[in-house]
Order: sequence, then structure tokens, then C-alpha cells
Amino acid sequence: MQMQMRMEPLLQQRLELRMKLAPQIIQSIEILQLPALELQMRLKQELLENPVLEMADLPVETEQQESATEELQDERTKDDLEFERLRDIEDIARDYGSSSYRRVADSSETDRKYEAMQNTAARPVSLQDYLFDQFGLLDVPDDLSPVAENIIYNIDDDGYVPYPLADIVESMEGKATLEQAERALQIIQGLEPPGIGARDLRECLLLQMRHDPENHTLARELIAHHLEDLYMNRIPKIAKDTGQSLDRIREAIEFISHLNPKPGTAFSAEVSPYIIPDIVVEYVDGRYEVRLEDDRLPRVYINSAYSRLLRDERTGEPAKDYIRKKIQAARWLIDSIEQRRNTVYKIARAIVEIQRPFLEKGVAHLVPLKMQTVAQATGVHVSTVCRAIADKYMQAPTGIFPLRYFFTGGTATTDGRVRSRKSVKQVVKEVIEREDKQNPLSDDEVAARLQADGLDIARRTVTKYRKAMGIASSRQRKAY
Repeated sequence: MQMQMRMEPLLQQRLELRMKLAPQIIQSIEILQLPALELQMRLKQELLENPVLEMADLPVETEQQESATEELQDERTKDDLEFERLRDIEDIARDYGSSSYRRVADSSETDRKYEAMQNTAARPVSLQDYLFDQFGLLDVPDDLSPVAENIIYNIDDDGYVPYPLADIVESMEGKATLEQAERALQIIQGLEPPGIGARDLRECLLLQMRHDPENHTLARELIAHHLEDLYMNRIPKIAKDTGQSLDRIREAIEFISHLNPKPGTAFSAEVSPYIIPDIVVEYVDGRYEVRLEDDRLPRVYINSAYSRLLRDERTGEPAKDYIRKKIQAARWLIDSIEQRRNTVYKIARAIVEIQRPFLEKGVAHLVPLKMQTVAQATGVHVSTVCRAIADKYMQAPTGIFPLRYFFTGGTATTDGRVRSRKSVKQVVKEVIEREDKQNPLSDDEVAARLQADGLDIARRTVTKYRKAMGIASSRQRKAY
């Protein structure tokens, strides 16, 4: 007996529980995570999209709500002409949902936009732009121009040609030969900055010395034949192979150290981030005061003229519905901003109290800190702490730090205390800085000194921290 399965749509009821965040909670989470600069942009966008929101010239204090139903702020009013103009809101409501509606910018808004354009930084000159400006002034044969331009486009941010010339010629599909590419590369290597267009570090350093062929012959020899020995700090071997004294070798190394191994980095297209600290910490009268740096944020309020439109019997119901929705969205936005201010301030206050030793004595005294500790101190969830510190900075008397900098794990000491990993790194750095440069400490010896000072740390941990801080090995640190 064969059973046949029926394939047809059916209507079924199913009961289930599902957690779903309300829109206002999602908005609060998004605003909490925004740093000051992005929040400023978000507010300006909201001012364009929500007609009931207005921006105050001066900070607006918390205003009395007009009624429980409308939840409006009624401290700022417009004159009668503004009231008459707002009667046209019913026409807007007829097209409710249309994205074409935008308030007409007045002359002051136009001036502010023009001023912003005038103060916007221009795009930095790229390395390729700089090279093409020089290349255009040269009298280059027509048969070399295409391959030379192709080579310039392939130069990386450090100023090197990362691909073999044969590959570049092959990509041009017979429009140039390898001999033409070699000649074109020689022309490019004569451009500024010195060392540009090199294929490796040795060629880059030698190109920077070719305009002074009579001097620094020993430095040129070291670069050409002993570059690896220089990197490994094998100075006695270099002296033996060249027959030169240690003093002359040191003079040549000093000259080489002033050459630029990455000549293209001065034209890097990467723009340094513009940091605006969200929190400022100042030492006043024996205590640290925490202040939110939000003066640049637009102060927004709900235009109370819309309240009168809701009470006006001549206002149609579609217009009233439109106004209520926009007012509700504005209230959620204002409440989210205020909640962000309170949360960030409480968390920053807790961080300052816990990290007071760091503020007074430096990195070596950074206290191990977990987000759970701050969450318990402020009465918020640990996920809220994680969101509140995202992409935010604190300006302290010792510098500007991301808030995440203050959260770090710890290393146990022999007396049972715990020190933060950042403070341990600082101690390792200080021990290496105080060493005898002619007899530098190995990682084992650094670990032994730290253990003698009561810090239980393994040799492999010292090695990991040393490499993370960019400190060379004991062989490379040795001075002859």
C-alpha cells in the first residue's frame, strides 16, 4: 500500500513567546553607542526630517510638559505669523509618508552650510598626484609615457613598486617592452621624494644617496652588502668583513638611520581621525571632576506651536495624526539623548574613582578593571557599559584615552595583589630602558628582575609584551 503526500498550503495557528525590542529602546541603544561627533550629525539629520523639532540658539532647560496626552514642551513660542504658516500642515498630512517633503531652508541655514563647506578640509594630495605633477614637467619620450604612468599607478603607499616589471609589462598586453619599463622606472626614481619607485629596501636607501656619490662610501657599502647584518646588529662581524673600526661603523650607521625606509608615507591617503573627547576630567581643589563635553551638540526642543494646532478645531484629523506621530518621535529622541548623558556620566564617574591611581601616578599604576565591576557600581547592565564606552574618549590631565583603555586584565603578584597588564608592560619597558646598553638584559633576566620585585611573570610573557611594544631583542639592543 502506498501513501501519497499532499502538497498544498494550509492555515495553522501557533502560540509562541518571542522577545522583541520596542522601537524607542532600539533608538536609545543606537544613540548610547554614538560618539559625540556622530551624535551631532544624527541630531542634524533628525532636525531635517522631523518638522516639530527645533534647534535652540542657547541651551534649553528642561521644560514643563503641557499635558499628559500630548507630552509637549511649552517654553518657546512663535509669533502669530508663524502660527498662521503652520496651518498649512494639513496639506503636508495629505501627502503623509512622502519623502519629498523638506522644510525650506532660510538664509541663515544657507549661510551655515556655506560656512561648513568653507571650513571643510580639502582632500590631501596623494602620492600618485604628486608624482604625476612632476612627471608632467619632464620631457619624456612618447614611447615611455604609457608604461611610466602604469608604474606610477602601481606604486604602493610606502613608495615601492610591489610587482616585478615583467608583470606590469605583461598587463599592458604588448604596448610596452621590459627595456622600456626599465628606462621609465629610472625616470620615476629621479622624482621626489628621494627613494621613490624602489623595488626593495636596499634599492630605496641607495637611491637616497645617489646625489652624493663622493661621500658616505662606507654607508653605501654597508647598505649594499651588509644590510641583514645591520638589522641583526652584528657590528663586530661588519667591522671584521670591512676592515673598518667600530667608530667608523657607528658613524655610518648613524647616517643610515636618518634615511627614510618608507618615502611614500608622507603622502598617505589615510586621514588621521579627528577625536572629540566625550568626557573631560579636571583636577580641582584636591578632587577629580568629571564633565560631559557635549556643548557642540545641538539643543533641540519641540515647537509648542504644534500643540496649538492640535487644539485647534480647524485642524483636520489627518494633520493631527501626523503631528502626534512626529511629536512622539521627537520625545523619544530627546529622552534617549538625556538617558545617554546620564549613563555616560555615571560610567565615567565610576571609572575615574577606580582609576584614580592611574590619573595621579601614570600607566604603571593602572588598576585591573572589568566591565562587570563598573556595571555593579553604576547599577546598569554590563552590556550597557559595553555600548556606552564604544568609540568614546576621555580627556584626562595625562592625555586623551579611549574609555576601553581603562578596562584591562591583571597579573598576580607574590603578595596576592593583582596588577593590570598595561602596568606590567610599562614596568617591562622601564626595566629595559634602565639596562646597560653594552650588556642588555635577556627576556629571562627581565623576568627574573620582575619576580624579585614581587611580580610573578614568565619569560614568554615578557617576550610577548616586548614584541607588542616594538622593543628589539637583546642582541639587537646591544651597543658596541
